[in-house]
Amino acid sequence: MAIYKTHGTGEFNKSQFKRIGENVIFEKGVKVWHPENIELGNNVYIGHDAHLKGYYNNQMKIGDYSWIGQQCFFHAGGGIEIGKHVGIGPGVKILTLQHTNLEDIKTPIIEHEQEYKKVTIEDDVDIGVGAIILPGITIKKGSIIGAGSVVTKDVEPYSIMVGNPAKLLRKRNE
Repeated sequence: MAIYKTHGTGEFNKSQFKRIGENVIFEKGVKVWHPENIELGNNVYIGHDAHLKGYYNNQMKIGDYSWIGQQCFFHAGGGIEIGKHVGIGPGVKILTLQHTNLEDIKTPIIEHEQEYKKVTIEDDVDIGVGAIILPGITIKKGSIIGAGSVVTKDVEPYSIMVGNPAKLLRKRNE
C-alpha cells in the first residue's frame, strides 16, 4: 500500500532555477516544484496560480517569448520541452505520467506501476484554454490546439486540432 508524503509548498525564488532568462514574469500565486530542473528562456510569462511541477529526475524547458496562462498545470515527471513563441491558454494541463497494466482489475489503479513519457511542444504553437496534453505527445511547429481539446496523439506541423479526442480540423498554410 502506498504511503504518501508532501511534495512541499511550491514556494521558490529565481536563484533556484537551473536556468532563468531575462524578463521572466511570475504572476501572484505561481507554484514551482524542483526549480533546479527547470529552464526558462528570455521573456517568458507565467500567469496567476500556474503550477510548474518539476520533477527530481527529469527536466522542464520553456523557450523564449512563451506565454503560460493562469491556472496551468504542468507535470514534468517524463520531461516537458516547450519551444519558442508558444502560447498556452489558461487552465491547460500537460501530463507526462500514466498508470500501466490497466487490465489487472484485482489491483487498485492507484497502486499500478507508473510510466513517464516526455511531452514536446515545438516553436510557434498555440494551445487553447483548458486543453489537455497527454503523456508522450509531440505537437509540431505552428500548430493550433482548440480550447478544451484533449490531445491523445502526435500533431503534425501546421495542424489545427479540436475536440475530445482532438482531431484534425484543417492544415494551416506553411
